[in-house]
Amino acid sequence: MFACRQISLTQFRNYSFDTFSFKQNIIGICGRNGSGKTNLLDAIYYLCFTKSSFNRPDNQSVKDGLEGFRIEGKFLNDEAESKLVCVLRENNRKEFSLNDEMYQRFSEHIGKFPCVMIAPDDVSLITEGSEERRKFIDTLLSQLQHDYLEQLIAYNKILQQRNSFLKFAAERNSYDESLLEILNRQLFEKGNFIYGRRKKFLHEFLPQVLAQYIFIADSDDKLELAYESQLHTQSFEELLNENLQRDLYLQRTGSGIHKDDIVIELQQSGFKHIASQGQRKSLLFAFKLAAFETLKENKGFSPILLLDDVFEKLDENRMQNLLEYVCVQSGAQVFITDTHRERLSNAFMRIGKGYDLIEL
Repeated sequence: MFACRQISLTQFRNYSFDTFSFKQNIIGICGRNGSGKTNLLDAIYYLCFTKSSFNRPDNQSVKDGLEGFRIEGKFLNDEAESKLVCVLRENNRKEFSLNDEMYQRFSEHIGKFPCVMIAPDDVSLITEGSEERRKFIDTLLSQLQHDYLEQLIAYNKILQQRNSFLKFAAERNSYDESLLEILNRQLFEKGNFIYGRRKKFLHEFLPQVLAQYIFIADSDDKLELAYESQLHTQSFEELLNENLQRDLYLQRTGSGIHKDDIVIELQQSGFKHIASQGQRKSLLFAFKLAAFETLKENKGFSPILLLDDVFEKLDENRMQNLLEYVCVQSGAQVFITDTHRERLSNAFMRIGKGYDLIEL
C-alpha cells in the first residue's frame, strides 16, 4: 500500500505551522471556503511533483507577510518509509530532498511518488485550448517514462532558443542559416521522439478514457476522442522548412509537436460547445481515472488520489459511482475535500469503509 501518513506545513499558504497524520486510506477534509482544504491537498501534490498543482510561482505559496516555506511528508510503500522535504528559502531558492539526500535535478523525482489530483479548475482540460490537454498527457507520460521527460525538457529549451533566434532575425532582417539548421535539426530530433511516444501511448490510453466515461456517466453519449498532430501527415523537418517565412514574420515557431491536441467530439460536434456540466465533469473524471489506472498498472501499486470539491456539479448517481470506484475498487489512498461535513461523512458511511475526517 502506497500512502502519505503524515505531512507538516510551515508558512505554507494559510498555515503557520501544522502537522496532519493520516491513519486511514480514506481521508475526508471538511471546512468552509478559505479554510485551507485545497492547500492541504496541494502540499501533498508538491511532495509528489516538486511543485504546485496550480500554475503559479513558488513564492506565491508562502504565507502572507512571511518569507519561505517548508513542507515535510512521510510516505509508506508497503513497509518502506520515505521522508520528503520541500523548502523554499528566503532568497527564493527551492530545495528538495528524499531521505535527506538533496536532488540536483528535480526531474529525477518525477514518477517516484505517483499522484493524481482532480480539482474544479481541471475542467479547463475539457473546455480550454490544446495547451491544457498537452500538459495533462505530458504530466502523465513524464511519471511513466523518465526519458520522455528529459526529451520534453530539452525540446522546450530548444524551442525557446529557436523563437529567440526568429525574433532576433526579424529585428536584424537577416539570419545565420547554419545556426538555424542546427536548431531545426535538434528540434525535430527531440520532436520526433516525443511524437512517437505520444502516438503509441494515446492509441492505448484514449479507449481507456472512453471506458471510464461510460462507467461514470452510465452512457457512452456517442463520445469520440482522437490524437491530433501535424506530424500525422508531414515530417517535422518538412513543416519547419515550409513554414520558415511565416515563422520569421510571426517571430515564433508555428508548427511542431507543441501544437498537438486531443480532439473531443460529442455526437460528431465539438464537445465543449454542446456538453452539459455533468458530461464535462464525467469526462474530466474519466481522463483522470484512466491516468490513475495507467499509473497503477505501470508502477505496480495505486497512486494517491486527491479529489478537491468533487461533489459539485455531479448528480447523486454519478457521485456514488465515482466514490464506489475510488474508495472501494481502486485500492488507493484517497483524500476528498468538501464544505459540508454531513454530506462527506454520509457518503463515506454508505461506502462502509473506515475513514479519517479532518475538520479545518
